[in-house]
Formats: sequence, C-alpha cells, structure tokens
Amino acid sequence: MREYMNYRYLMIVLITVLCGPGAAQAEDALSWSDCVKTAIKNHPDLVSAAERVKQSKAVKEITRSAYVPQVTGNAGAITNKNASLNSSGSSSNSSGRKTTTYSYDMSAQQLLFDGFKTSFDLSTDQKNIEAARYFYDVTSSNVRLRLRSAFAGLLSAQEALKVNEEIAIRRKQNVELVKLRYEGGSEHKGSLMRAEADQAQALYSVDQAKRDIYLAQRQLSKELGLSRFIPAEAEGDFRVKEEDRERPDFDSIADGNPLLRQLIAEKEAARYGLRSAKAAFFPQIFMNYDLGNTNTKWPPDKNEWSFGSTMTIPIFDGGSRIATVDKSKALLAQTLADERSGRDGVILTLADTWTKLQDAIENVGVQKKFLDAGKERSKIAEAEYSIGLLSFDNWTIIEDDYVRAKTDYLNAETNALLAEANWIQAKGGTLDYDQE
Repeated sequence: MREYMNYRYLMIVLITVLCGPGAAQAEDALSWSDCVKTAIKNHPDLVSAAERVKQSKAVKEITRSAYVPQVTGNAGAITNKNASLNSSGSSSNSSGRKTTTYSYDMSAQQLLFDGFKTSFDLSTDQKNIEAARYFYDVTSSNVRLRLRSAFAGLLSAQEALKVNEEIAIRRKQNVELVKLRYEGGSEHKGSLMRAEADQAQALYSVDQAKRDIYLAQRQLSKELGLSRFIPAEAEGDFRVKEEDRERPDFDSIADGNPLLRQLIAEKEAARYGLRSAKAAFFPQIFMNYDLGNTNTKWPPDKNEWSFGSTMTIPIFDGGSRIATVDKSKALLAQTLADERSGRDGVILTLADTWTKLQDAIENVGVQKKFLDAGKERSKIAEAEYSIGLLSFDNWTIIEDDYVRAKTDYLNAETNALLAEANWIQAKGGTLDYDQE
C-alpha cells in the first residue's frame, strides 16, 4: 500500500510539472533589471516629470530674451484722395486726385537697466529648473517603490502557487491515509470528512493563487508603463540586499533626499522672486533706434532715422507692486516652513522604514526556524499516525502548523522585500539606484 501511495504521489507531481503554470509558459520572464529599464522608457509619470523640466527651461529662455535687442518691422501703403474745386467753387469728390504713400521702418529697443529685475528672474527660473529636476527624481523614486512592490507581489504570488500546490498534494496524501484507516475500522468518519475538507481548502488556495498571479501581473504591467497588458513571470529571489544592521546617520541621508532638495530649490526660487518684486520699484532704461523710408513712389527712398534712450519711472499703479512684494514675502515664508516640515518628515520616515526593515529581516530568520521545526514535526507525526501511535486530532494540529509555517515564511520573505523597497524610497533611491 505504501508503494501505491508513492506511485500516486509521483503521478501527481508529474502532472503538476507538465500541466501547471510552471511548464512551457507563454509569459515573458522579467528580471528586476528588465523591469527597471522598461519603466524608465515607458512610465507616463516619468514622461510627465521630464516634460516639466523642459517647461522650466523654456521659461528661463523666455526671461533671458529681455537681454536681447527687441527688433520690430513695419511696412504699409496709405492712399489719400484730395477733392478738386469745380467752376462754381465747390469741391467735387468725383474729380479728386488719389495719392499713395509707401513706407517701411524698423525699430530696435535694448534694455539697459531695470533694477536687476531680469537678473533676479533668471535666478528664480534656474532654481525652478533645479526644483523640476528634483521633482523628476522624486517621481522616479515613487515609481521605483510601486514597481518594486509589484515585482515582489508577483514573486510572492508565484511562490504562493508552488507552496499551495505542495500543500494540495500533501492534503491528498493525508486523505488517502485517513481513508485507509477508516476503511480498516481504526478511524471514524468525522476524521475522514475533516481530511477531505482540508483537501478542498488546499485546492481552493491553489485556484486563488492562480487568480492572485493574474492580478499581480496586471499591477506589474501598469507600473512598467506598458500601453497594453502583457502577462509576465517575475524572475528573481527573496534575497534582501540592504542588510546593514548599524543604525545610519539619518540627518546626513536626509540631505540627499530629492524631496528635501526640491523644497530647498523652491525656497531659493521664492527668495529670488522677492528680490525681483522689490526691483520693480526701480526705473527702466532703454536704448532706442528707429530707421525708416517713406515716399509716394515705390520703393520709398526718403530716409528717416532716430536714436536715443528712454527711461520709464513707476509712479502709481494702484498698489499692484506693493501687493506683489507682500505675496512674495508670504511665498518665501511658506517655502521656509515647507522645508522645515519636509526635513522633519524625511528624517522620521527614514527612522521608521529602517526600523521596519530590521524587524522584517529578523522575522524571516524566526519564521525559517518555525518552518524547519514544522517540517520535522510533520514528518514524525505522519509516521506515528500511520502506525496508530498518534491520534487524528493531534496529527491534524501538527499538519496545520506546518502548512501555516509555510505561508508565514513566504509572507515574511515578501514583507522583507517590501520593507527594503520602502527604505530605499525613504533614502530617495530612484530607478537608477540599482544601476549604480
């Protein structure tokens, strides 16, 4: 009978290998490196953040244009009709003479002085460019966290399917063993029904794991930035690389966090913005040059030109400039508060994620011991139950503990990967983190 059970076990394993999701899969196998490269190219959040940088650069070029001479040109033709006098001395429109005057001219204006307002505006724009670049890094860091979580989720779902298939095979063996003892009169029907219920639960878990894989593939496809869903298999392991057990200097790490650097750049932009608002009270001085030609025939050949300078002095604008200064002061105060709050938040997040990472790493070791112990106890309990030295109730408890230990160990490994991803994100690690 034992040989028959071993034969059935080997057949079940063979069917699982040949027909299960691990055999001849049509899905593409993606490593973590493959996922990172794909997301960098395709993720819409990164595309949006990159365009934000381009916009900031364009704004700076618009501001810079104030230093370049502004040249305009005009051309025109104006026709006048002069009325002639008839014999009675009155005017006659029908016999008037038409005269056309042709003209073209060019005007140039060069800014000489504006109280350094344009210079401060350029500095503001430069800081806004830096802020946009740090925003891109923040976006990349957030995308990495979501992508890593999706990748770990698919890894976990794939492993969960393997674990549940192993449990299903084991539960089927248990049913066969209990049925033999029931048919031999050494076990009651309730025990057989409980073993069959455990088998049904295991089969349900297998089906659930397959559905979980599909959802995990959907999540990974989204975070890859793919335009259409492509089922993929995650290729990797549950090894955690960030295993530094010494508490790091969170303050120094925070200084390199892109979110904090973005807040600092925004603060500096607001500081230059305030200086620009104050510079609006200074006069503006321009150099002007005009050149043109007019005549009643084409092309006009009567040259006219002028050269000089103008100064514009702001006198009264209804309080607009004063309000602009007040607004700039409030914006600077806001960005100062945002920077302080951001720094405190980043440091706290660093401490929190590092602590949880250490807990998760230690928990993997603890759950591994439970799994090893459960496996050994299960092996002994099966042998004792098969010869009648252990009751069904006690054997079931040990079996359930072993099944639970398998699941707990997988969950611990998955949580460790997620804790590592959160720690890297707290440090400001972007998608390039793994390429460095």
